Amino acid sequence: MASRGQRPEHSGPPELFYDKNEARKYVRNSRMIDVQTKMAGRALELLCLPEDQPCYLLDIGCGSGLSGDYLSDEGHYWVGLDISPAMLDAALDRDTEGDLLLGDMGQGIPFKPGSFDGCISISAVQWLCNANKKSDIPAKRLYCFFSSLYSVLVHGARAVLQLYPENSEQLELITTQATKAGFTGGVVVDYPNSARAKKFYLCLFSGPSTFIPMAQSEENEEEEARESTFTVERLEQMRSSSRKGVSCSPASTGPQARRKLMRMTQSSADPQSLTWTLPLLTLNDSRQQGSSAP
Repeated sequence: MASRGQRPEHSGPPELFYDKNEARKYVRNSRMIDVQTKMAGRALELLCLPEDQPCYLLDIGCGSGLSGDYLSDEGHYWVGLDISPAMLDAALDRDTEGDLLLGDMGQGIPFKPGSFDGCISISAVQWLCNANKKSDIPAKRLYCFFSSLYSVLVHGARAVLQLYPENSEQLELITTQATKAGFTGGVVVDYPNSARAKKFYLCLFSGPSTFIPMAQSEENEEEEARESTFTVERLEQMRSSSRKGVSCSPASTGPQARRKLMRMTQSSADPQSLTWTLPLLTLNDSRQQGSSAP
């Protein structure tokens, strides 16, 4: 169990952290159940699935099946993957409707290509950024995860992964590996100015980039958002420019410039809701919706 103030992923491997005692919280703790359910609902909203059409979805880090229950309530079918036997036992005890699979997402997703219409994940991906043994290389495990995820999605499908990045470098590590695997997309940040309510949603497209959904504000109103798209070609162009010492407008591609851009974006008092683009090396406004905060 993580001590107060310590990130859970720093306490050891997830299959050990999520033991029977931890799994029990996801069955009995009403606040935890409510938060997990709301994040699952938001992730499903960001998937932008066709209305009134049941879909076959993948839930990465499904845990005790709370997010899967929401998918079922919305009329979808799902398969859940989790590394914790205790969490999956809790899901079985709750008689969840989805199929459950014990596995390590860092070793890839074992399904046939084009199996799923979409994917959600709640609070799981950041675990891949930590090495729990010498053979664990975060970048390789992330790439294995994203490349297999890209394969199991039908072409044009989306994946929405809610995560808690520890810092800007970790978020860049995640988005870079997603890009290498072929994804395009962006990051939606709900309630960016709230320390407790802020949520990151990595929205990935397994096909041509489409619009990035609006983020939510503390007033639950649509406000100004910033967005652009990222592509493999653009990432390679920026890397090449960085190696040659050439700046990419509007910001340098060096680490300090990336962190500065991210800090400026996060600390901005206006707008209340933000949509970030990946891999967060440059920021070009391509669309604005709603009105500015008063």
